[in-house]
Amino acid sequence: MTTRRERLDAVGNQIPPLIALIVLWMLLWGEFSWLNLLVGIVVGIVVTVVFYLVPVQLSGRVHPLHTVVFLVRLIADIVRASIDVAWLAVKPRLVMSNAILEIQLRTRSDLILTWTAVATSIVPGSIVVDIDRELSILYLHVLNMHSAGDIERFRRRVQDTERRIVRGFGSREDVERMRGVRPADRRTQRTTRKGPS
Repeated sequence: MTTRRERLDAVGNQIPPLIALIVLWMLLWGEFSWLNLLVGIVVGIVVTVVFYLVPVQLSGRVHPLHTVVFLVRLIADIVRASIDVAWLAVKPRLVMSNAILEIQLRTRSDLILTWTAVATSIVPGSIVVDIDRELSILYLHVLNMHSAGDIERFRRRVQDTERRIVRGFGSREDVERMRGVRPADRRTQRTTRKGPS
């Protein structure tokens, strides 16, 4: 038997998807009117009740500075990867070497896992082909992987994206899980400074 608090939490968890459905409905119609808003609310309620999904546990925290860092870095990654993929398209004597990579994430949150998958997929040159939700593993098809170093750099890039999302939106547990993990760029700098052993 559920308590009143659990029922309120369940209703609260359905509100963000409901708002998203209403906004999507308004965008589909392309204009704001009170009738569209009212119909959007009705459609959103029907969809969330009839097609009930497992509630997504929101962290309840947003860190503005880390959110801006995540968005700026995402835009920079999209621009850089777009240039790289465009060069691959016109490069003379192109030798393609693609790979399917398994990338282990540290989060146990479905929401962070989904955001990491989306943020990785919208960067040109890679696409998520499968997700193991139980083990928090992403499987990605990636262009232009020629060496173990390329694969490791890409893996660290995805894990850095996850880290930035967690710092911007993650729960306290996810932030704690990430605390001991250095970003890949810092790790690379330290290795460069030490030199080859």
